[in-house]
Amino acid sequence: MNYRPFDKRPVYYSEEMIDWPRPEVMNQLYKKNNLALLAPRQLAGNNFYHIFITDSIAEMCVISNKTKEQNVVYPLYLYPEESTQQTLDGQTERTPNLDKKIVQEIARKLGLKFVPEKELTEGTFAPIDLLDYIYAVLHSPSYREKYKEFLKIDFPRVPYPKDPELFWQLIELGGKLRQIHLLEHPVVEEFITTYPIAGSNVISNRLTKTDPGFIPEDDDETTGKVWINEEQYFGNVPKKAWEFYIGGYQPAEKWLKDRRDRELSIDEIRHYQKIIVALMETDRLMQKIDEIKVN
Repeated sequence: MNYRPFDKRPVYYSEEMIDWPRPEVMNQLYKKNNLALLAPRQLAGNNFYHIFITDSIAEMCVISNKTKEQNVVYPLYLYPEESTQQTLDGQTERTPNLDKKIVQEIARKLGLKFVPEKELTEGTFAPIDLLDYIYAVLHSPSYREKYKEFLKIDFPRVPYPKDPELFWQLIELGGKLRQIHLLEHPVVEEFITTYPIAGSNVISNRLTKTDPGFIPEDDDETTGKVWINEEQYFGNVPKKAWEFYIGGYQPAEKWLKDRRDRELSIDEIRHYQKIIVALMETDRLMQKIDEIKVN
């Protein structure tokens, strides 16, 4: 289950065991080859950071635990109620969860043909392309600033793409963001942080240096150490990554605080280092997206 940004948890998924299981939506993701956008209808604060992606069932507070900002789940595809209908290649048939009139209008404006599944045929676009386009637009700093007041009170609205070249540029950037947020892109393996001290790997609940927190390593305070106990820390953590928001959380801090008094495994230590890369790459790609006029 997607519990918080970059934080998946095991769950016993049963309509009898889970409060508000929302089977009509979650069954589109449970053990399915699918993706879903996560976004709220309203904001409690002034800034829109509230967009994320999931490839599994999602808790309602993935992007914020504030009641007004709880995320709505938008599956990319819809599967038949009984997963018996199959295509010629043996895969379960699914249909795009998209408004046909809107898709047809986009196809007409761009001079492209819409196909329900991604293919390499030139002149076509698929649901995953629209998802990546939307994901890029919603990560544009200028879009967020321009529609700041509207984003406080209603679902985010995305401008129709008008230029095929810009459409494909945004798809490329949005696709990279999607893969990075799912921690699937190879770049997340290129660690920029260190974890130099051997020890218990337990995140202390009684830290004296920090709680855990960011302590600058240099005079300009651009990088720092994030201590998890009296002896151990993650080093060379960019301040920008530590302060970066996704929804109502700062994932670099949130992920650690949710594991107080726990011993981190080697995989979890690596996972945290992937998160730092993902946050820095998100910031970089957001700036690249802003170089393209999206609205």
